Amino acid sequence: MMELSDLVKLANNEWDDLLNGDDPVLLVGNATCGRSAGSGIVFRTLKNRINESGIKCKLHEVGCIGMCYLEPIVAVYTPGNPLLFFSGVHEKEAAELFESYVIKKEKAQGKVIGFLGEGDSDGHKHLGDITVMRPQERLVLNNCGLIDPTSLNHYIANKGYSGLNKSLGLEPQQVIDNIKASGLRGRGGAGFPTWRKWQFARDKDSDIKYLVCNADEGDPGAFMNRSLIEGDPHSLIEGMIIAAYAIGASTGYIYCRAEYPLALERLRLAIKQAEEEGLLGKNILESGFDFRLKVKEGAGAFVCGEETALIASIEGDRGMPRPRPPFPAVAGLWGKPTIINNVETLASVSRIFQNSPEWFSRFGTEKSKGTKTFALVGKVKNSGLIEVPLGTSMREIIFDIGGGVENDKQFKAVQTGGPSGGCLPAELIDLPVDYESLADAGTIMGSGGLVVMDENTCMVDVARYFLDFAHKESCGECAPCRLGTKQMLDILTDITEGRGSMEDLKLLEDLGKGIMKGSLCGLGQTAPNPVLTTLRYFRDEYIEHIRDKKCRAKVCKELIYYDIIAEKCTGCHLCFKVCPVSAISGDPKEIHVIDQELCIKCGMCLEKCPDKFNAIEVYAGSKNHG
Repeated sequence: MMELSDLVKLANNEWDDLLNGDDPVLLVGNATCGRSAGSGIVFRTLKNRINESGIKCKLHEVGCIGMCYLEPIVAVYTPGNPLLFFSGVHEKEAAELFESYVIKKEKAQGKVIGFLGEGDSDGHKHLGDITVMRPQERLVLNNCGLIDPTSLNHYIANKGYSGLNKSLGLEPQQVIDNIKASGLRGRGGAGFPTWRKWQFARDKDSDIKYLVCNADEGDPGAFMNRSLIEGDPHSLIEGMIIAAYAIGASTGYIYCRAEYPLALERLRLAIKQAEEEGLLGKNILESGFDFRLKVKEGAGAFVCGEETALIASIEGDRGMPRPRPPFPAVAGLWGKPTIINNVETLASVSRIFQNSPEWFSRFGTEKSKGTKTFALVGKVKNSGLIEVPLGTSMREIIFDIGGGVENDKQFKAVQTGGPSGGCLPAELIDLPVDYESLADAGTIMGSGGLVVMDENTCMVDVARYFLDFAHKESCGECAPCRLGTKQMLDILTDITEGRGSMEDLKLLEDLGKGIMKGSLCGLGQTAPNPVLTTLRYFRDEYIEHIRDKKCRAKVCKELIYYDIIAEKCTGCHLCFKVCPVSAISGDPKEIHVIDQELCIKCGMCLEKCPDKFNAIEVYAGSKNHG
């Protein structure tokens, strides 16, 4: 076991040799997003080419750099040149890249995203100057995509565990005071001040205290926590040790869903590495402080993202929430004081102590300090993982970083905060993204999901989708959530299927407000948000569904119909052949007709009709047969 100073010296030497040495270096983005795009094959291809060529070349897998839409991404360094990042590198491109750039030392072949470091950039832009990265401030994600997450030395060479070393030289109360000065608020929900939460546990007299990291992340479309763990697991571990020291906890748990196998693998390796070097376990860095860390796999229940349900799951019970007070900070895991923070909050703690509270607090707004990571998904061109200062406008996130709406369609809405959040309309595009502004607009920050919607999105169907998710994920313990979400879902289903009435709108609002007030935990208390915000901002669509029996987005099957345009039909017979219910009639080379009584609106005819004919159209409403 080495002294920290020796670890730092060794790590710095390795890092300097990596990026300033005589050997070429290849970094392959091999997190979940990269692997889904084929980076595993790319990594194996490069490894085989290195072995075949006999060239000394360093090959590392790294995490997600955030530009998921450009995966697989490979970064290449050769002596005298900066680190160049290439997009869309599949098996063939990987072999060509190695041949031209590493073996022949020619100009790089392929699409260059940008560069980092010094040397001849060959006219390419610095990575921080490209459109998608320029508005970002990567405080928490600064290592993701740049270091090997399986290497402790890579982390240490980039200030890793210097924050822990600094915090252990302070009194626990001073650590809390530093977090207070930073302005850090919880990144997993409504933004409760982190220092205040810690203070509750610090002030509670108890022989045992626990620290829990909530890495459950059950929101559809959210992957911030997973990506951070896959790309920089030690930043979470360092933050947990600092937090445990501040509150006096001796045992910690990372509650991570089993559907994150790569994150779990890298977490367990990082814990083992930290233990071996005396950074975790007994007498950490000769400070006399002991802290052990365990990983608890969750089964994927959305309700276990709620603190007390998560605690019940760790204890071996069914994940169901408990009444509060007492709050977990006073009586949590096995009745002992317990602090629960999410992944991003704890990783932020590492950065704060690696730098300073003042450094962190200069980002963001007066009440919302620092940065926030978001999973930017949906109908947006540049989908991926981003990090921006709190207070950044929604316009800048969607149109500057995100590149705008796919296929240049009209922006319609954005949903924040997952199933617990709400849908904001296009007229709020300049809304600053901070805790207070989102709350005033009727939604929440949540853990950081942003789902962009275009003109072809039906807001009533969106509300129905997210309420269906919340209803299915309800543990069923309290009646307002168990019964109320079911009744709201039934009403929404009626509206999307043409059976709604105008009275339903008032009933939805009353039910939603009642569920929010009467539910036991955060799942039920926020489940109506998608419905209430769409009623607030898109009420005309609800009215259209009810009064006109029409879905303008042509999404709700019972409120649309398919028809053949006689002037364009050539009688090719393709639609006739694929119709599963024989609703289409007509002989070959004659105009075809759809029997509206038989049509099940599956859309197979539209899919099969050749683009050059474009003879089948979808119409909003119900066809009037006269």
